[in-house]
Amino acid sequence: MSKSVDSPTQVAGARSKSAEESVTSPESAAPADFRTSPGASSIGTKRIWVMAARPRTLPAAVAPVLVGTALAAHESIFRPLGFLAALLGALLIQIGTNFANDYSEAKRGADTEDRLGPRRVTASGLIPPSQVLTATWIVFAGAFLVGTYLAVTAGWQLILVGVASILAGFLYTGGPRPYGYTGLGEIFVFLFFGVVAVAGSYFVQAHHLEWQAFGLALPVGLLASAILMVNNVRDIDTDRRAGKRTLAVLLGSGRSRSVYTMTVAGAFVSVLILAPALPAMWILAALITAPLALKLTTTVVTTNDDPALNIALAQTGMLLLLFCSLLALGLLAS
Repeated sequence: MSKSVDSPTQVAGARSKSAEESVTSPESAAPADFRTSPGASSIGTKRIWVMAARPRTLPAAVAPVLVGTALAAHESIFRPLGFLAALLGALLIQIGTNFANDYSEAKRGADTEDRLGPRRVTASGLIPPSQVLTATWIVFAGAFLVGTYLAVTAGWQLILVGVASILAGFLYTGGPRPYGYTGLGEIFVFLFFGVVAVAGSYFVQAHHLEWQAFGLALPVGLLASAILMVNNVRDIDTDRRAGKRTLAVLLGSGRSRSVYTMTVAGAFVSVLILAPALPAMWILAALITAPLALKLTTTVVTTNDDPALNIALAQTGMLLLLFCSLLALGLLAS
């Protein structure tokens, strides 16, 4: 699952002129721009759907699978098909979450045209809301099928994991009371991109759980949470105006930036503790990414420049992927 990290754009528009349309159209309760834009074809359908999938968020789905699988390989267990299925399932849940977020945020009008992140396809009218919602459930159905295969080959518990991940992805900004609007986003990201993803990937390989999987989930989950935190720091003003009570809105700008620093630092400290405890001293290779982490924390703490925060957001995702790749390689080498 995943979260999707950015919030979709909503351009304020006029209400539908036709009362008849408001009865027959499921999107009529939303602003007029919650419909297809005439200029959508100029961009290209494939490119628009790639935009909706948000490729820059996908490393957050890949990274924990690498770590959980590498831990099993460290114990001389490796099932190639299980690894590929876990990777595919994680990617599908992330993409489905991104589609759901795009649809739900546009429907709620949670974002205005002054949002700072990338363009969102539903709110900007590039794809009809009904198509985005249909695509959401198609992708989630694909993830469920992958999860069914994993449950058959590794254990029935993975069906529960898959269903919980899909629900978490949809309810982030969807449903009657989205948890992304109540300051719980970072907690859910830690749980599902850290604990569930790492331990679940390990279970796919080993068919049981060990404390090491939960230990390695700690740095992964912390860095994944940092991605959402810097996203919400960037959007704090627009989210506040929209009534979206993210953790950044609740804490305020200064404290939120401090939380970002603590989550990033916590990931590095946890590796220092885990290396001798596993034991797997080669996982200390992940510390090579410390200069990038220092640069990012400095940027997030000191700047109010929106383009700089956009760059910090993208680079925090890269930090997660690099950190986890080195963590995985360290496990394989130990």
